[in-house]
Amino acid sequence: MDADEIINWISTDLSLPEIGVKNTVSMLSDGDTVPFISRYRKEKTGNLSEINVRDIADKLQYYVELQARKETILNGIQEQKKLTPELKKQIEQCKEKTKLEDIYLPYKPKRQTKATIAKANGLESLAIEIMEQKRSMKENRENIIKKYLNLEKGVDTIEKAVSGAIDIVAEQISDNANIRGMVRNFIISTGSIRSKATKAVENLKTKYDMYYDYNESLKTAPSHRLLAIRRGSKEQVLSWKIVVDDDQAVDLILAKVAINNRSLFYPELYTAVKTAYDRHLYPSLQVEVFLAKMNEADRDAIDVFAKNAKNLLLAAPAGYKIIMGIDPGFRTGCKVVVIDENGNFKEYHAIFPHQPQAKIQEAEDILVDLIKEYYVELISIGNGTASKETIAFVKAVVKKYNLNSKVVTVSEAGASVYSASVLASLEFPNLDVTVRGAISIARRLQDPLAELVKIDPKSIGVGQYQHDVNQIQLKKQLDATVESAVNYVGANLNSASVELLSYISGIGKLVAKNIVNYRLQNGSFKNKNDLMKVSLFGEKTFKQCAGFLRISEGSNPLDNSVVHPEIYSIVEQMAKDLSVDITGLIGNQELIKKIDTKKYITKDIGLLTLNDIITELKKPGVDPRKDFSTVEFSEDINTVEDLKENMILDGTVTNVTNFGAFIDIGVHQDGLVHISKLSSKFVKNPHGIVSVGDTLKVKVLKIDSELKRISLEVIGK
Repeated sequence: MDADEIINWISTDLSLPEIGVKNTVSMLSDGDTVPFISRYRKEKTGNLSEINVRDIADKLQYYVELQARKETILNGIQEQKKLTPELKKQIEQCKEKTKLEDIYLPYKPKRQTKATIAKANGLESLAIEIMEQKRSMKENRENIIKKYLNLEKGVDTIEKAVSGAIDIVAEQISDNANIRGMVRNFIISTGSIRSKATKAVENLKTKYDMYYDYNESLKTAPSHRLLAIRRGSKEQVLSWKIVVDDDQAVDLILAKVAINNRSLFYPELYTAVKTAYDRHLYPSLQVEVFLAKMNEADRDAIDVFAKNAKNLLLAAPAGYKIIMGIDPGFRTGCKVVVIDENGNFKEYHAIFPHQPQAKIQEAEDILVDLIKEYYVELISIGNGTASKETIAFVKAVVKKYNLNSKVVTVSEAGASVYSASVLASLEFPNLDVTVRGAISIARRLQDPLAELVKIDPKSIGVGQYQHDVNQIQLKKQLDATVESAVNYVGANLNSASVELLSYISGIGKLVAKNIVNYRLQNGSFKNKNDLMKVSLFGEKTFKQCAGFLRISEGSNPLDNSVVHPEIYSIVEQMAKDLSVDITGLIGNQELIKKIDTKKYITKDIGLLTLNDIITELKKPGVDPRKDFSTVEFSEDINTVEDLKENMILDGTVTNVTNFGAFIDIGVHQDGLVHISKLSSKFVKNPHGIVSVGDTLKVKVLKIDSELKRISLEVIGK
């Protein structure tokens, strides 16, 4: 399999133009990143999206791994001196890892089996006689079998000889790639997943009770149900099996083997087929199919998690405002911090506005003093324990003293993970863990992306089953998601943290540290060319990252835009042709309208890139994220017990799944809007209707206080 064949396969698999795939594969092979390729090489890719480019990268990796496995298998079969030209061609043309392993199975070294023992006892020739079906029913069966008896090896009866031969035939049938593929497809297309409660819980009410006697077609079973069954099985609440029509499966194998019911050894061959299915094919393929379906379910769950994570990462920032962060609590008090416009920590205090201490006046005085001293614009309060009570208290203080600060609730998910991390201890070595948590709560309101990149994406509170799915695939996709979000927004070269910079195209953790160290030693970057003075920074790194970095108030106004430095000369020529400098061109709508983009087409730069330049010149450096907005929960609804059916409440989307969306309505327990209740119209995909961070009006449909389940319906969609 050569490179052109791989490109052809990728192009066919993804239904993408071959030239775009070929150029993309070439750039990926040269070390170009997905964000760079999709944004700055549109002419080469044919304007492929970032998703297209990532799909190509994934397919390329798959086929590279497949090719490596083929070489291992070919070498293994060649060593056995069993590699025929036909077999070699079959292996080389195989496009699927599963089918490749089916082809290899007969040649794969085996541990001792009944079949290998029978072969050692000299019964392979009898097995061949049974398989060939050449003996007629007129011949003497016993006389033929007696020839294969071997007293020294313990084959001293006809029954033992026949049994051993059947074992050999059964293994050969089960090792046949075509038969395995046929039975696998039969299980996939006709099987149903059945789960039951284990004896330990069959009379108890649990979150898995809908699966206590559950049966659904494997083909149509949604991924979230399969994941629930797997988790229930791990927790020993459920057992599962894949149910198929066994007789029909055996009939398919009999037809494939082309069994002749007039042959002398018809009964033995029939028994071998049954044995192959019962002992080998069904047990192994049932598990294999279930694992394959679980891999699909994992991919679905990871995709959902990644979409939610990206929406959370791209949540609207409050921006350059002075913010008070409060980590609420009862017994240990509320941790209060203030950060300045750039996220720098200014001051910390603990207040105790709740029982058991209830130092209310002292808490009021501290809040008022801090708000007035620092001109606090926003107060960010975590949504954990004592959140509603703290919000009510702080709002009362703001109202009582006629202050202008606005109170906002922020998700605490991951704040404790960050506050206890090595990163947090390096950033704030002299502060307590809880104080660091309050700083994180304040910062994630100011700029969610900049703060959340410091936390393991698994801990940011938008996933389901994230600890159950394939962890390698989860990490890979979440890393790609964070990379995509960071490069979509870009980073301020003079204020971005090491963590944020490390996700910028082409940089990585070590170079990011060197950039920050350079800033500390030399002051702010004046232009992007200064990056070449940073340790370990080369031309390749500059090409990959420069377009995603911003310098505000630098020596070149284009450094605060998404225009790549490699094409600054084109913008300069545009300005020159209009008799203005760069500053006079940027943002000048009338002048920009006069630009004839066709005039600036070159061998490498086409209209796609030129149109991007025009768009950026109109509004340079604009943050692509949504405008900041908040939702205020009802002050009368604080716990699940306060809810009543048909209540209309405001809520914030915290998680979107394939079966609906989870909504925070301010009672410390998210409610679920089933997919059927997301809109008055039919909804195929919840992600097309709502996203993490959206604010909605919802109606309470049902409350299960015992299991803390809240069913909701979206109003007005």
